[in-house]
Amino acid sequence: MPNPESLMRAIQQNEWGGPDRLQLVQIARPTPLPTEVLVRVKAAGINPVDVYTAQGKAYMRALSLPYVPGWDVSGIVEQVGYGTTRFRVGDEVFGMPWFPRAANAYAEYLVAPARHLALKPRSLSFEQAAALPLAGLTAWEMLVDIAKVGPRDRVLINGAAGGVGHLAVQIAKARGAYVVAVASGAKRRFLEELGADVTIDYTICAVEDQIADVDVVIELVGGEVCLQMLRTLRRGGLLISAQAAWAPQLRSEGEKLGVRTSWYLVEPNHTGLEALARMVDDGLLKIEVTASYPLEKAAEALGKVAERRSVGKVVLTV
Repeated sequence: MPNPESLMRAIQQNEWGGPDRLQLVQIARPTPLPTEVLVRVKAAGINPVDVYTAQGKAYMRALSLPYVPGWDVSGIVEQVGYGTTRFRVGDEVFGMPWFPRAANAYAEYLVAPARHLALKPRSLSFEQAAALPLAGLTAWEMLVDIAKVGPRDRVLINGAAGGVGHLAVQIAKARGAYVVAVASGAKRRFLEELGADVTIDYTICAVEDQIADVDVVIELVGGEVCLQMLRTLRRGGLLISAQAAWAPQLRSEGEKLGVRTSWYLVEPNHTGLEALARMVDDGLLKIEVTASYPLEKAAEALGKVAERRSVGKVVLTV
């Protein structure tokens, strides 16, 4: 009979299909290998990719059943593997380990390479910190690593009130850009408070009829909207999309219009996490958590994210 101390609670999915397939189970607690750390999870963030994965629509070649969902995590270092000097037992950390391979964040413990984590921002709660990594790194890597956004660049963010979008608005502003935020009219005040210079309500009329000569588009909505956003760019401007399925159409249409396109997938990045943490502690970046659920209500939380109506992020507390 297993030692109870060697077990942990976790959310597990035994078949693809959706939030209703999630179950609370007892499984073996992991042990860190060299260069890894064991983290006692305090909170786990939920992202749209978690929903797609549950449905069997995401990066299935990197995953197999049974599967413990989740990538965003914050918690406390419980054990340090041989060769790791980045952290000590008791350090408060956050990160997005292993993506797109399974990180098993919806659980009481996880193991991760030390370089996939960073010290948690001092000014954030564990819940807020768990909401930051995947969305924050997506925004950071798009704006900084790919677009190299700087002062006076005109940046349009489509889906600006969502998990990635509301962080992208703040990061772009902190880098001196002029920010055009696209969302429904009900979210205008929220976006203005984040620093958006202009807000566009896409429900009134087509975005490309309201703005032009943009340097960079951060496209977070997907579908045919990607193609429409190309027409907001100046000649030679750049659109970055996380929707790889639309890459051929984007490339073809972009070439016709004389604009550049790039598709992108976030990756673990401790230097990016450290930059985000500095921004948070310097008061330049805030994370909006709209709902928090206990671990056993993971299915309900995932269903809320699936609605795609939330401002900011949804998290699990462990």
